[in-house]
Amino acid sequence: MLEYQPIERRSGLTREEFARDYLAPLKPVIFTDLTANWPAINKWTIDFFKEKYGDLSVPVVSSKFSQPGKGYMTAERYIPFKEYLDLLEAGPTDLRIFAWNIFRKVPELRQDFSIPTIMDGFVNELPFLFFGCEGSRVTMHFDVDMSNVFLNQIHGRKRVILFPPNQSRRLYHLPFTVASHVNIMNPDFLQYPALARAQGLEVMLMPGETLYIPMGYWHHIEYTDGGYSISLRAFDSVRSRFKGLASITKNYAVDRLMNRLMGQGWYDMKVRLAARRAERIKNE
Repeated sequence: MLEYQPIERRSGLTREEFARDYLAPLKPVIFTDLTANWPAINKWTIDFFKEKYGDLSVPVVSSKFSQPGKGYMTAERYIPFKEYLDLLEAGPTDLRIFAWNIFRKVPELRQDFSIPTIMDGFVNELPFLFFGCEGSRVTMHFDVDMSNVFLNQIHGRKRVILFPPNQSRRLYHLPFTVASHVNIMNPDFLQYPALARAQGLEVMLMPGETLYIPMGYWHHIEYTDGGYSISLRAFDSVRSRFKGLASITKNYAVDRLMNRLMGQGWYDMKVRLAARRAERIKNE
């Protein structure tokens, strides 16, 4: 099995300390108090969402979300929010709500959280909610827009595993995507020998905590409990915004087009390229 280093938990961090110790070196950290004043932490219960917004239609994805084919990176189906929350309470299933901007439909919810002042450059238009049932997983990937992500846990626990960008080849990064299909939970070192030397970090994210995921960091997420979080995104410079746009063009637009044109053949080609790249650095 792979071994991971813990991620620091900090409280009372100043802007200057965060910039120096974490933002500049692109080092993950867990804030224990960044959302301490958010009404959402106590207000956004399952019953609250059911009662107020249960009739909203929500996009549901499963473990097939990143598999090649016509359904690649698209919602599996749309169901009433209350129906999904019933599933979340019922027990283990792989169904998730991925990157849902509920605030476009119910903007009043924005009053329940605030944009942090820990750094500049937050994209106010892109707060996303993520829901997952117990046992559901988000496979290894990095965010396509190359933003700095602040993942704020509201309900339930998540196990999060991170890898810095310099581990991409050991993770068998699929070219033209932000994905790796290695199974971190049950690694196959015969099929992926370079993976055995990958160096990562791990945390169990608790309600009320915020995980800072630096730009370009790989992350695997497992919902230990059924739960949900809100992610906020920030860019620390104009250059990083342009880097994000270039990544979206390369790793989203091109990939989706080629997947439609070639299907399984496009995926197989990416797998071969990933294996060749990993072979070159296997013993480094």
